[in-house]
Amino acid sequence: MTVQRGFTLIEMAIVLVIITILIGGLAMPLSAQIQARRIGETRKSLEAIHDSLIGYAMSHTIVVAGVTRHYLPCPDTNNDGLEETRDVSGNCPSARGGLPWITLGVKGDDAWGNRYTYAADLGYTNNLTGFISTPMATPATLDIFSSAACAAPEVMPDVPAVVVSHGPQGRGALNMSGGTPLAPASVEPDERQNLNVAIGSLPCASLTKFVSHTPTDNFDDLVVWLSSSELFNRVCPSGGCL
Repeated sequence: MTVQRGFTLIEMAIVLVIITILIGGLAMPLSAQIQARRIGETRKSLEAIHDSLIGYAMSHTIVVAGVTRHYLPCPDTNNDGLEETRDVSGNCPSARGGLPWITLGVKGDDAWGNRYTYAADLGYTNNLTGFISTPMATPATLDIFSSAACAAPEVMPDVPAVVVSHGPQGRGALNMSGGTPLAPASVEPDERQNLNVAIGSLPCASLTKFVSHTPTDNFDDLVVWLSSSELFNRVCPSGGCL
């Protein structure tokens, strides 16, 4: 009579260990692929936001002394996705806040479900004066640094607008439900500068200063900006606004 022999417990344990090792080896590359895809999606969203800011400026104008002037949207300070109402002088309530994504007609959160930070020079958002096709007498006030040490705005000085995704870890970011993935207290200086959290202890100490550099374990923000020259050339090519 033939005896049917099954697997012993030891053999089954060995098989399970091998399967676990194989799955573990595949999981990390898969996780990295997912993260890379989300970063790519967010970069594309930031490009769309960049273009939508230019589109807004193209379509929002005021004529001053016979000259057509354009302006950028106000930051969203109450998290409703709409730009804030300007005061009687045409100024926004704040130079920094959330992205007015509904106003711009773009996606309101990055690939990790967190809202974007948006800042704009108040001279460029004023809807009673606006900007024209030549550089303003006073340079834009937003600066991009390579670190929160703020030695010099070597990445890009004097920009009219900045948009920040707070990255895969979303440290201190406001998500779409209103919470923060990681408390601001755990955020390193470079990211704290972009969050405008406890910046009084940082060399920059200003809501108009931002940091952008290669991602590290402590910094994973994705930052885009509009330069004055790009804005002028796109909105008023060849001085077409005059």
